[in-house]
Amino acid sequence: MNQENLDLLRESLPYIQRFAGKTFVVKFSGKVTEDKENLASLAEELALLHQVGIRVCVIHGGGKQLTELAQKLGVVQTVIGGRRVTDDETLDLAKMIFRGKINTEILSQFRRRGVQAVGLSGIDGGVVTAIKRPPRDVVNKETGETEVIDFGHVGDVVSIDSSLIDTLLDSGYLPIISSLGADDEGRIFNINADTIASEIAASLGAEKLILLSDVNGIYLDESNEDTKISKLTTVDARHMIDTGRATGGMIPKLESLIALLDRGVKSAHIIGGTNRNAILAEVFTDEGTGTMVVK
Repeated sequence: MNQENLDLLRESLPYIQRFAGKTFVVKFSGKVTEDKENLASLAEELALLHQVGIRVCVIHGGGKQLTELAQKLGVVQTVIGGRRVTDDETLDLAKMIFRGKINTEILSQFRRRGVQAVGLSGIDGGVVTAIKRPPRDVVNKETGETEVIDFGHVGDVVSIDSSLIDTLLDSGYLPIISSLGADDEGRIFNINADTIASEIAASLGAEKLILLSDVNGIYLDESNEDTKISKLTTVDARHMIDTGRATGGMIPKLESLIALLDRGVKSAHIIGGTNRNAILAEVFTDEGTGTMVVK
């Protein structure tokens, strides 16, 4: 082992000691799970966190894989304002992809590394109680007119019961939760994975919410790598919104992270899900790799 690697090990020790016994909620996007080598690398990093005593809970979506399966089977997909309309056929595919294919593939990668992972959805143990999203007014970008859209079997989170997750974590298991939920009548809903991850992180009182994204953090100018923000407080984030420095899709992202940290989660991290060792660098080094938002 060379000197640089030894120095990195020394740097990581205080972080390992600090976070042992703490809970990290990690959200996988569909894109970061579609490449087997990338998924294997992520599982290896999270297995290391698990082995040093950090309680890890993974939440995953799978929108990209759902779209690909729908195309193969000829199931027409409707996306309005970046949101998928989940009709009966699409919900059936979501159940197959989320709780079936992707969840099982993630489990197999942890099995290879000797980690006792457990596959769930938000329906198991009543973890996620949801209601059907009511029809929304959406502006048609082509006509400029407002249309009322029914998003079908898309749900909004009503409450989280994290007792099953806590039981698994207390027993040394690593929960892998897909982004489905249900109401008290057993009606199943497709739910945004970021939303579920945030709600579960708040319910668990997590130390960290780590969002593995297509981008490696928050940028003042998305076209300029040099404008990435390494660390941000909620006060700074609010100031960016109020002064107009935050624009476009950055605004709702910052709003949701501010609200999350107000609910007790210690920090939120946005890092590139396809960058090797990004999780380890973000958690165990002084420099980090993506963007960390703190209270």
